[in-house]
Amino acid sequence: MTSLPPRVVLVTRETELQALMARHTTLGQARFFLEQRRQRIEDVVARHETQARAIATARAAVPDDWTFAHVERASLDRFLFARNDLVVALGQDGLVANIAKYLSGQPVFGVTPDAQTYENVLTTHEVASLDRLFLRYATGNVDISARTMVEASVASAGQLVALNEVFIGHRSHQSARYLLRFGGQEEFQSSSGVIFTTGTGLTGWAKSITLATHAPLSLAPTDATGAFLVREPWPSKHSGVQLRAGLVAAGAQVSLASRINEGGVIFADGIEQDFLRFDWGTEVTLGVAAQRLNLVI
Repeated sequence: MTSLPPRVVLVTRETELQALMARHTTLGQARFFLEQRRQRIEDVVARHETQARAIATARAAVPDDWTFAHVERASLDRFLFARNDLVVALGQDGLVANIAKYLSGQPVFGVTPDAQTYENVLTTHEVASLDRLFLRYATGNVDISARTMVEASVASAGQLVALNEVFIGHRSHQSARYLLRFGGQEEFQSSSGVIFTTGTGLTGWAKSITLATHAPLSLAPTDATGAFLVREPWPSKHSGVQLRAGLVAAGAQVSLASRINEGGVIFADGIEQDFLRFDWGTEVTLGVAAQRLNLVI
């Protein structure tokens, strides 16, 4: 904490209704669009109103001597976070992951607008509890889970950091070809891509891969360790399947050298639009990031 009064930064993403209205202009046109797809505008409006009420409740919970800002997910890359910020991620679990890479230690309150609808693995707090949470924070009475993050580095292109996972493969998810190096071993592989995950990520996309492959990985969200998982490796005369999964401790690395003519990509936390190229000859190193996400639990 700094000597300045805290600033609460509320982060949300646009609702389905807002996206529909931006595209179709009127409620009637949006209704027609949904009805053609056997969906009800009333359900979309109800979810929008639930979020609107949650935003109002969150705003009202901010103490009078604190400051407040509201930013949508789409504008995060243009928003300047300050050292004294408290970040409130109001939405689904994925919103917390979207925010993580923009922070440098600021505490994050994961808040659900609807505890009955969402999974709430990261957004564990209900919006009605925010006033009490802010009071506890002001008196130093909150617990922080320092969540491990991972990073992908390409020497010529930069880095991506992730709270959940990094994906390396082909943009169309067709077969990706690469040379994988880990623990003094190397193997040429052809697969549906590689996931490099955290313990947090093992509750999401990576969990489905471990269930499908029976990979015996156990990793807590705060463990300073990452894990790589190869999706559907193909055994052939030229490609192997021995290096299918492994734990990567802090300070260690796994690397992939691309053998994809074009269309190779690296992206983090499911944001496919923000990617590094992984075409022929590109080498990416994967490891545990120095950055952590301070999640209020």
